[in-house]
Amino acid sequence: MLSELVPQARVIALLVNPNNANPWIGDVREAARVRGIQLEIMKASTESEIDAAFAVLVQQHAKALLIGDDVFFTSRHEQLVALASRYSVPVIERWREFAISGGLISYGTSLADASRLAGEYTARVLKGEKAGDLPVQQSTKIELVINLKTANALGIDVPPTLLARADEVIE
Repeated sequence: MLSELVPQARVIALLVNPNNANPWIGDVREAARVRGIQLEIMKASTESEIDAAFAVLVQQHAKALLIGDDVFFTSRHEQLVALASRYSVPVIERWREFAISGGLISYGTSLADASRLAGEYTARVLKGEKAGDLPVQQSTKIELVINLKTANALGIDVPPTLLARADEVIE
């Protein structure tokens, strides 16, 4: 999606937390390779390292940033949105709260749907079913949220095809 939003980007950065497993990095590398994009992997596990990563991102001439799926980053939406704005960097993150708080785009599992499933399981257990007898399920609803205010501030024209796929567009 970043390559759709920023088609001129030849360098895109990926921000990961080095303290946690990131088994999907290979998939991101392959997607970048297929698109002819240079992928710069940056690491941060503290707030100050996030600040430093954005400064390095600019030095590396990265034109967009993908934030890795990590609870550490999820709890730092405000910092990430502020840095993305300060450095004028298009950023995609997993949770819709990122786009709602001013980030450009979020694409990931619906927390509302996952919570609904958890509630259904809880109800079943409270009604007497054994947790061990219940099938394993996970949320399959993926949400795409685009913040047009942020896109406009970054000078990005969001393609109509991407807008049509969005579950929510913030204007």
